[in-house]
Amino acid sequence: MRRRGLWGAVRRHPTIALGAALLLLILVAAVFAPWLGTVDPAAISPARRSRAPSAEWWFGTDMLGRDVYSRVVYGARVSLIVGFSVALLATAGGLAIGVVAGFLRWADGPVMRAMDALMSIPPVLLAVALMALTRGSIGNVVVAITIAEIPRVARLVRGVVLSLREQPYVDAAITTGTPVPTIIRRHIMPNTMAPIVVQASYICASAMVIEAMLSFIGAGVPPSTPSWGNIMAEGRALWQVRPNIVLFPAVFLSLTVLAVNLMGDGLRDWLDPRMDKGG
Repeated sequence: MRRRGLWGAVRRHPTIALGAALLLLILVAAVFAPWLGTVDPAAISPARRSRAPSAEWWFGTDMLGRDVYSRVVYGARVSLIVGFSVALLATAGGLAIGVVAGFLRWADGPVMRAMDALMSIPPVLLAVALMALTRGSIGNVVVAITIAEIPRVARLVRGVVLSLREQPYVDAAITTGTPVPTIIRRHIMPNTMAPIVVQASYICASAMVIEAMLSFIGAGVPPSTPSWGNIMAEGRALWQVRPNIVLFPAVFLSLTVLAVNLMGDGLRDWLDPRMDKGG
């Protein structure tokens, strides 16, 4: 008899373990940033500005003499908070809207037209517009990106629910008078988990990239907050002289996005009931 479960999925797909390991390392760095950072990430020292990477300054220093390594470690907090928060909020909001639109035929038209209107606006442009109306903060960045991502989750869930609604067991439950909340909880929700998990992982990765883009153009978190986007924006003026200022946060952002996507693909294989979970 084959052993089933997450361990079986990890054995068949080593990329899951790789993604989990990368994400765990970045999470540890974010949580223990005060102890892993060598100095205060906001400490300015003109005497040590624009130094190359060395044994003393691992990632070098920026034009204000701030330690790039400490700023990159602290920047992981911003990206992870934004990524996970947007993924959670957008998934929850999109799931609720998608289930209503897919299961209740009278709500499908008006709800999806509203979602189509939001989807017609590029996510980055919508986030920039929303950030222009508010002050820069992590909370406002999360709200702005969440609003842009909810319609994509809603459309995905609606499509899954429409196909599930035509299944014989759902028709039987409706015919026997089973309450709609019970049908949704027992028959609809469990079968939407696999695509939702995958979509949530993509949203998490996308939110991190969008946050970095917003910070890079000055429409994200305040410049005083160390984030990967802010670090790259401040280092672009010295790109030809000290590319390390831009390179290190860009590498960490890429690794984090890669880790989240690998985890999403692995969880898809584990949660999808149609996939063979054997080890």
